[in-house]
Amino acid sequence: MKDHSFSQKENVLLVGVIYGRLNEEKVHEHLDELSLLTQTAGANVISRVTQKISKINPSFFIGKGKAEEIIKSAKDLKISTIIFDDELSPSHLKNYNNLSKEIKIIDRSMLILEIFKQHAQTKEAKTQVELAELQYMLPRLTKAWTHLERQMGGIGTRAGAGETQIEVDRRLVRTRISKLKTDLKKIENERELQRKRRDNFFKVTLVGYTNAGKSTLMKAMSGSNVFIQDQLFATLDTTTRLVELDNAHSIMLSDTVGFVRKLPHHLVASFKSTLKEVVNSDLILMVLDSSSKQVYDHYKTIIDVLKDLGAERHKTLVTLNKVDNEDVEHQITYLKRKFPKGIFVSALNQLRINILSKEIIKLMDEMYQVVDLKFSYTDSKAIAQAQEGVDVLERNYHDDHVRLKIKGSSWRIEQIQSSINK
Repeated sequence: MKDHSFSQKENVLLVGVIYGRLNEEKVHEHLDELSLLTQTAGANVISRVTQKISKINPSFFIGKGKAEEIIKSAKDLKISTIIFDDELSPSHLKNYNNLSKEIKIIDRSMLILEIFKQHAQTKEAKTQVELAELQYMLPRLTKAWTHLERQMGGIGTRAGAGETQIEVDRRLVRTRISKLKTDLKKIENERELQRKRRDNFFKVTLVGYTNAGKSTLMKAMSGSNVFIQDQLFATLDTTTRLVELDNAHSIMLSDTVGFVRKLPHHLVASFKSTLKEVVNSDLILMVLDSSSKQVYDHYKTIIDVLKDLGAERHKTLVTLNKVDNEDVEHQITYLKRKFPKGIFVSALNQLRINILSKEIIKLMDEMYQVVDLKFSYTDSKAIAQAQEGVDVLERNYHDDHVRLKIKGSSWRIEQIQSSINK
């Protein structure tokens, strides 16, 4: 199989295509992000080119003449890899491979998959990334992807009568995909048990563009030691912490994998069990980098991913991070207009975190219930338990009973009422 990993500081040329609603300025913004992704993967961006087209060329995406020109330019610059910002079809990759054997041609999706592969630490993350990579690779198998049996060897890897190497490779990939799906199902069942244990808590999930500061915000809110690195996709695993906002309001706060523009479909599908934290949450805390000039584009990308997950109608609180960055000063009016209900914070320097906590409490209270409960004075244990984890609004003492008016989350009220009726 052709190796798509990057050697140390491999030289790369980026290609952006101007077509449809994309203008040159927007394409260069996209290439800036592609450049960051390339550096995250461990490669060195030497040059970039853009090409305007009226429609996608079925053979080379940009037309054969321009394709040959780009490959010649790459050879002159001693560049070993060309990365397209758009996803290339299997036929595009095949034609480029025929055009130049010594230069590696990949697309944005393959680059993101490579970054995920480098950053996967746990068994779950590694399984999810491998599944996404193989599903991406399957329709793109050519003679360039050979000797899969050395990686996935075992019984039944030899070619049968009339079976070509490509057919063997495809069979090996399909078999491996099937096994990975089975493994992920087991992991998902384990995750479901963990989620059920957290059902009694108000669940808040952090979502955001990669490197927006979600993990830093989680540390600021929870005080716990979580992995933080100034790098795209620094962590792929969901981290959950219990956070006490005040005496009556506790939440389960989860940090998820960061989003990015054009996140490969197979990757979203493979990480569905991890991203299910988003779907099961009571409140989504959308973290945006307020210092980024593409902040609104990032917002739209997050909304698109939430739609893919079926979580676009969840209660969402926009949190604009890095408010103390000097770049925010120039666009504060714009940000307030675009996100009138947004909360401005600095997770790194723990600025206005208390304002964010109060807003979460306010939203929790809107989703809370108020009930009146009557207790006999002999039920001292029940009276004490009914005042735990709730706000006691009123206590009225009568001759033979006490009445409590309490406010709490639906699950906590239900718990208390169930214990009374036993």
